[in-house]
Amino acid sequence: MASPFHMAWFLQGSSAQAWGEPWTGNIGREWMSAELFMDLARAVERACFDYLLVEDSIFIGENWQNSRDIFLRNGICVPRQEPSVVATLLAAATKRLGIVPTLSTFAYHPYLTARIIGSLDQISGGRAGWNLVTGFNDLAAQNFGLEGMADHDERYAMAEEYATIVKKLWDSWEPGAIVDDHRNGMLVDPAKVHTIDYSGTYYASRGPLNSGPCPQGRPVIAQAGGSSTGRAFAAAHADTIVAAPSGVANMKRYREEVRAQMAAMGRDPDSCKLLFLLSPIVAETEDQARWFAEQRKVQTAESIPARLARLGWATNIDFSQFDLDAPVGELTTNGTQSTLQAFLVRAGKRTLREAIVAHYGSGYCVDVVGTPDSAAAQMGEIMEEIGGDGFLIVLPDVSRRSIATITDGLVPALQQRGLMRRAYEHAHLRDNLLAF
Repeated sequence: MASPFHMAWFLQGSSAQAWGEPWTGNIGREWMSAELFMDLARAVERACFDYLLVEDSIFIGENWQNSRDIFLRNGICVPRQEPSVVATLLAAATKRLGIVPTLSTFAYHPYLTARIIGSLDQISGGRAGWNLVTGFNDLAAQNFGLEGMADHDERYAMAEEYATIVKKLWDSWEPGAIVDDHRNGMLVDPAKVHTIDYSGTYYASRGPLNSGPCPQGRPVIAQAGGSSTGRAFAAAHADTIVAAPSGVANMKRYREEVRAQMAAMGRDPDSCKLLFLLSPIVAETEDQARWFAEQRKVQTAESIPARLARLGWATNIDFSQFDLDAPVGELTTNGTQSTLQAFLVRAGKRTLREAIVAHYGSGYCVDVVGTPDSAAAQMGEIMEEIGGDGFLIVLPDVSRRSIATITDGLVPALQQRGLMRRAYEHAHLRDNLLAF
């Protein structure tokens, strides 16, 4: 029997992010409604995915010719709604699927994050997660009255305190604190609820958490660590890691390094699941799949300024200043280092024009193109080579058509090969992640 792997879905912002892509219909007029995303959650749950991660950002890009125009005209990462609100609707629309909204450490106080995610865990019956991000853009920081983002490594030092406080707040209610004893007139045992009295360099919180205990004890923490500092942080705190290295060899190396770091910290490496970003192209025939793959590259080549603006949005680099037909060369950033590194690996000695087509015309970590059965076979071979733990599906066009190619096309083929569960083993997200 083949070893099953985990599957999750990466929703790039609960908004009109797919506007302008093929088959996205009326999303430009209907984006305020969560109906499409609720349909997505139901479909993903029927397919027995572990969780749906809702990405977020809290600014409008201006890093193309020092203007917001290209971002607003093309709907690049805007509009975006508050992820915790959308997550609540997605939780209500599902029964077993994990729901993982993104909350930034610079935009929410740790007490507020602990309360929001703890409340989501309660109303979902133990299916909540938190995608822990530090933020990366000065414009976002300025929306909260800050001059700009701290340097990359300091952001992770701040996140270390932040994560510690959130965990302590979740732990401020001992198991069994809710006694619900009508005979003796006691709802909560006072001896089992505690202050945390944490005071650090960056954050402080007294506690206890007033929203009560979480069904999972601690909700699941997701984190994407691409830099060496980020990998160490993820190894220390994450229950599932969003990974984006380019190519099978780098994917394998990344997993081995993070698992070794976890072991050195005294954590069981199997307690954390690394899911690799994947944008598979699945069609009825091999020829159709290859045609769709070529169209993805053609569409990228026809919209190079918008694609470069999107890359610059994540990396804090204004690519409009560079010659499209010159080699990419060396670039550094205080933004999202994993995104920039993945771009540079693919770029190699290519020109900027060629590199951006290779970047957005790819399947993220690795290309998977074919029929449902051949795509499933490719994914199985990739996971066997890497060693685990699964994939995080991300599609450029979130439409009912594209969703169905995965949930009703690819997933049954994976299940037939024994590569994906056919039913949830447990009620809680954490337990489903640890089921294999």
